[in-house]
Amino acid sequence: MKSRLFRLSLALIALGALIGLSYTVATWVQADTLPFVPVPPRTIPDTDVNPYGANFFLDREVEEWKRDRTVRMAREAGIVWAKQQFSWEEIEKRKGVYEWGKADQIIATFEKYGLQVIARLDRPPAWSRKDKTIPQAPPDDFNDYGDFVDAFTRRYIGRVNYIQVWNEPNIFPEWGNRPVDPAGYAALLEIAYTRAKAANPNVRVLSAPLAITLGEGWAAHSDFWRHMNDLDFLDAMYKIGAKDYFDILSANAFGLRATPDDPPDPTQLNFQRVALARQVMEKYGDKNKAIWLNEYGWNAAPPDFTKEQLLWGRVTEQQQADYTVRGLQTARANWNWIGVFNIWYFRQVGDVPPERADYYFRMVDVDFTPRVVYLRVKEVATFPQVAQPGLHQETNVAVEYRGNWQPHLDPNAHAGRQIVTRAPGARALVKFWGDSFEFIMRRGPTQGRAWISLDGRPVKGLPLDTNGNSYVDLSAPNEQWQVRVPVAQKIMRGTHTVELVVGQTGEVAVDGFVVSAEGKQEFPWLIVGGLGALFLAASALFAWSWMRRN
Repeated sequence: MKSRLFRLSLALIALGALIGLSYTVATWVQADTLPFVPVPPRTIPDTDVNPYGANFFLDREVEEWKRDRTVRMAREAGIVWAKQQFSWEEIEKRKGVYEWGKADQIIATFEKYGLQVIARLDRPPAWSRKDKTIPQAPPDDFNDYGDFVDAFTRRYIGRVNYIQVWNEPNIFPEWGNRPVDPAGYAALLEIAYTRAKAANPNVRVLSAPLAITLGEGWAAHSDFWRHMNDLDFLDAMYKIGAKDYFDILSANAFGLRATPDDPPDPTQLNFQRVALARQVMEKYGDKNKAIWLNEYGWNAAPPDFTKEQLLWGRVTEQQQADYTVRGLQTARANWNWIGVFNIWYFRQVGDVPPERADYYFRMVDVDFTPRVVYLRVKEVATFPQVAQPGLHQETNVAVEYRGNWQPHLDPNAHAGRQIVTRAPGARALVKFWGDSFEFIMRRGPTQGRAWISLDGRPVKGLPLDTNGNSYVDLSAPNEQWQVRVPVAQKIMRGTHTVELVVGQTGEVAVDGFVVSAEGKQEFPWLIVGGLGALFLAASALFAWSWMRRN
């Protein structure tokens, strides 16, 4: 009986040693192998962001529960940006008299589910122009629009940090019943930008996206345009000096009949045409500015639609889903200047009938049935995000902020921006893969204290409070920008989580972070050797005992 128990004990010891040996080696292999495909560094402002956004029509939705369900489904699919129109004509029906109730409700719904709003501001009221034949036409006095932009920006300070000035001014009817005018739009943009920045210096201003078109003259043999080639219109804007009056370039990127891989061609309309817009920006030295996609996607109209109905081309639903994800991933891997992709569109309210091709852009049906593109985007957008080795902006997708954090623009900050809070208990969580981690922060007279933990434990090398929690004191007599705060140094390479919690007093500013994976991960010879020896010894004793029994 004793010999049987002895052999059983030896077998269990050998098995445990073998399992431990296998786990140790597997952990080393995993730690020494990149769990992702490396991507280029995203150092241009507004590019190191979560790219998943969509266009919404909550302003057309009457029932609040439908608004709520729409946004909830979007958030469940990993969408974190909401492109939403706020019509000037609905908010300021009389000069200087603003009705904010509807806009307040829409913004509150997006906030409830953590979506950041990109506010499209256009559709002037009838009182702002003499010619009332085209509702999209700009106002007679651009300063009236400037007043509206000022009022909107001031009202939503800290809630709406991105505004888009107008929409598609290079085509009829978006510029009214007259030829399109790059100089006219540039003048409108300058006024809007100036007023927005005066109201809130931290707001980001997006230019109007241009409709992709090869152009159409206003009349036969006319030098004026009804629809002006988007690349020519953009070039004209830059010649006039418009680059100083927007922070992010908006662009439309429809795939039409092409795949995401079809190369850019000035004579073709396709997804990669946006790369030609980038060439225009670089031609005028505007290299340190991001492009965000205002309307992005492919149309999956039924196969029985006629050619005349297929205004945006046609692909299958499966192709629509695959192209949407592939285009985004390919662009992110190859274009360091691309930021947010606002898919056209999430869900409409029932005012677009199925006889129209634009019905078939939707991610979700009117009755909330998810389409293939919704499911495919959800599959990739909700996958846990982990920061790779490199220098990252504070807006990186691997960072999760909880509490009231606000963007703050300053040329002294990394990439000209930081995210700031004075809210006690506000948190920032970062998942990263590597063996070292540093926060980039600001020190100064107004800065406070923040507790920092690594994988739920105190950080080695940081001071401890009376409760044993590690912290960093950011107060200093003078302002110090882009200060490196070491959190992890030469730890076991792998996936880790850093958590920062804001203290009771003072301000805390996160300006980015650095992840490192330096050198070759050392093989755990001591552990492997010990477990191997234990396995061999237990196995040998077991064999000896078994042979002795026989």
